[in-house]
Amino acid sequence: MIRIGMAAVAAMLVLPAQAAQAAQSAPGCVVARPAGGDLKAYAATYFPKASLADLDALAACLGDPDPAVRDDFAFTLWSEGLRGRHLAADQMRHVLARLSAIVAGPDDAAGFQKPFAALALSEVARADRVAPYLSEAELHALAGSGAAYLRGVTDYRGFVAGEGWRHGVAHGADLLMQLALNPRLARPDADLLLAAIAAQVAPAASPSYIHGEARRLARPVLFLAKRSDIDDAAWAAWFQALHPDDAPRWKAPYASAAGLAAVHNSSAFGDAIYVAASESQDPQVRRLAPLAAGLLKSLP
Repeated sequence: MIRIGMAAVAAMLVLPAQAAQAAQSAPGCVVARPAGGDLKAYAATYFPKASLADLDALAACLGDPDPAVRDDFAFTLWSEGLRGRHLAADQMRHVLARLSAIVAGPDDAAGFQKPFAALALSEVARADRVAPYLSEAELHALAGSGAAYLRGVTDYRGFVAGEGWRHGVAHGADLLMQLALNPRLARPDADLLLAAIAAQVAPAASPSYIHGEARRLARPVLFLAKRSDIDDAAWAAWFQALHPDDAPRWKAPYASAAGLAAVHNSSAFGDAIYVAASESQDPQVRRLAPLAAGLLKSLP
């Protein structure tokens, strides 16, 4: 088990500007790729020898404009390294701080760095879920970072031909799903996650989601439903807040792009929750089905 102390929390507070500057100034991915393309084997040799500067360079690769570098190589190598438990304690401390700083920093010009840092951070959260190493304070900080990132997404591009994926909403939801699965997550942190998800179900600025965002947003909600400390009244209030309100887009929803997107995105999310909850064998999850049905019935 890797134990990370309070130093990581302090580091996460002082690194955002430094990490953002490093990511912004990076000329591209300078990390060598294995000739054979076997990233599982490469991770087992790369991370034990990697310096902290090497890890920074790999983090910069998450913003590379080439999807073969950004997605197929950099993110996959992070995933293999974390899932294979190939990172030492000081490396884990540095990665947690570095990736958290990137998702808290400004967007890079191309818009790739932050969503892929969030996706890599989901692997950090998964590592703690599988073999706990974060302190309560660090887990709280990670939940705060994840929730703030998802809530703050304003670039709604998913897949763009010739450029690949950005997928900020989905990647943020993936990070929150790993946190939602963590039995050590405190109730206040669960509330942070739910508030961030609610903010992206049908945000006023978003287009109609077409890249699976609704299902990705639904997944952490379904796992949080398993918690015994979120009662029926709290769930009812959370779903009620997703119903149409007095905003202009809901007044004549079929007469504007914003209104059409709101109906589409709310419907897709409600459908995803309703189907999964209805088919679940877990009574805690099944209680969401009528609430999702109520959301769907409220839509114009």
